[in-house]
Amino acid sequence: MNDRLKQFLAAENISQAQFADSINVVRASVSHVLSGRNNPSYDFIKAIMDNYPTLNIEWLMLGKGKMYKGAQKEEPAVLFNDLFEETESVQESQIPEPQVTVEENTQFSALSETIENIVNQPVKQRKVSKIIVLFDDGTFQEM
Repeated sequence: MNDRLKQFLAAENISQAQFADSINVVRASVSHVLSGRNNPSYDFIKAIMDNYPTLNIEWLMLGKGKMYKGAQKEEPAVLFNDLFEETESVQESQIPEPQVTVEENTQFSALSETIENIVNQPVKQRKVSKIIVLFDDGTFQEM
């Protein structure tokens, strides 16, 4: 459970001290639980449930389900991967010609050559492996 509690603190972007203050427990209690020295008490768990109602307590205690209540059942990466399946290869004729006009100037010739090299590289389809949602309050959640 201590590893999941550390993950939750990272997802909420809060320190151990801020967390202890928010659930009204002694800071040492949080430190002892996170280090694995002590198991959390009923009051500790109840305080977490009362102050963080979106946290899935079953995930925190047993590692079952998602970190937050109401999280999608299926990983978003799986949903997106269906859209981006690997293809064998892209024919050169399928790559559009660059619509770049460059003045005959030595300053732009290196840029033109770089653009041409990038455009002429074969395109390989990629699969989404992880999505991270960033919130305006500085917290994040991995999907």
